Amino acid sequence: MNATELRASLGLAGIYALRMLGMFLILPVFALYANTLQGADNHTLIGIALGSYGLTQAILQLPLGMLSDKIGRKKVIYGGLILFAIGSFVAAGAHDIATLTLGRVIQGAGAISAAITALLADLTREENRTKAMAMIGMSIGTTFAASLVLGPLLAKYIGVNGIFALTGVLSLAALAGVWLIIPNPVQSRFHSDAEANTKRLPAVLKNSQLLRLNYGIFALHAAQMAMFITIPFALIKTAHLDKSEHWQVYLPVTVIGFLLMVPAIIYGEKKARLKQVFVGAIALMTAAQAGMALALNSFWMIAGWLALYFIAFNILEATLPSLISKIAPADAKGTAIGVYNTAQSFGLFLGAAAGGWLYTHFGPTGVFAFTSALMLSWLVWSFGMQPPKAVRSVMYHIGDSWQGDAAALSRQLAAVDGVSEAIVLQEDRVAYLKVSQQSWDETEVKRLIQQTF
Repeated sequence: MNATELRASLGLAGIYALRMLGMFLILPVFALYANTLQGADNHTLIGIALGSYGLTQAILQLPLGMLSDKIGRKKVIYGGLILFAIGSFVAAGAHDIATLTLGRVIQGAGAISAAITALLADLTREENRTKAMAMIGMSIGTTFAASLVLGPLLAKYIGVNGIFALTGVLSLAALAGVWLIIPNPVQSRFHSDAEANTKRLPAVLKNSQLLRLNYGIFALHAAQMAMFITIPFALIKTAHLDKSEHWQVYLPVTVIGFLLMVPAIIYGEKKARLKQVFVGAIALMTAAQAGMALALNSFWMIAGWLALYFIAFNILEATLPSLISKIAPADAKGTAIGVYNTAQSFGLFLGAAAGGWLYTHFGPTGVFAFTSALMLSWLVWSFGMQPPKAVRSVMYHIGDSWQGDAAALSRQLAAVDGVSEAIVLQEDRVAYLKVSQQSWDETEVKRLIQQTF
């Protein structure tokens, strides 16, 4: 990476992390706080308040990404961060559940993830884009783990309304960061690897392998939201832990989950056994959900099942995007990721709303019966998944003035040893390839591409 690319990658990853920190910090303490507000007569309303963020995210995420193609990336990002800040301050001042829900809806309307990804694509060369995207992915995972620990601690000192105010401040800080740190792209254009293309939606939506993964991310985050409607109350009831002390449970289980996730991912990728690792993690997640349904009266059992949950969650959260990249058509990767992110956001909403309703009518056991059923259905469906090829994606720029035969060059590149798929998009000026993780003839690929200049 050159200096500009590194600055853009680190800057956007940091800005993404600041915004996600604001979202994740409230997760472990939200239900307990919302339960004290006026109008929170049942957990259904608490669940809707928690999940409403995901609903507006799901609705606006792809349209705002497409809008950034027309009016500019930074304009959409500025607008989204301002909306997120406004929603945070509305939630911070809420004294009733309706106002809190409104704040969450406004927060979700600041759906800028697609615009950030597109801006990152504008600012990085094709051969470095995967590294840049990985930086954002790492920032999200780190922020989530840190938030589970920091959320309860911050709630003790500044209250949950203070956390919402802090998220508003962080959003404004991120806005300043976009202005001061992130370079302006020399040229903004559509990137098939990073943005959704409506023309490719039918192919993505009909792909049964991608549908399995989209259902998976939906179910995974639906179960997560339903869990956090329930677990905070269970920790108070069984261990008599004040909400400010819940970090003592979350810290060790998240650390264990991270440490055991790394060797599992390495094994799956290096040994080409990613499907086995993936299905095994879903099975472990199913067991953890069923175990919690039967063990909510024992603190140590809850802690043990939570540890297994976070092992499975971290593996799945890391492997799902990798599988999307391996399975999606080379020229529709951005579209596949956009659908995947939308499914995740719908999962956040429906999981929280369903979890709240089930808690109200059937108690914690009803919630975990629901999450167990979600995981079991995903497990059954995952058995039919085709083992992904041991490939990775690479991209090459083919020259801004190139006017050659894209189909012919695609065939030549696909015939190179170790290349399993190749497509040249003349309008993007990019060659997208899927190549073997073991070995491939990079020299020949570069020779063919250099002939086009």
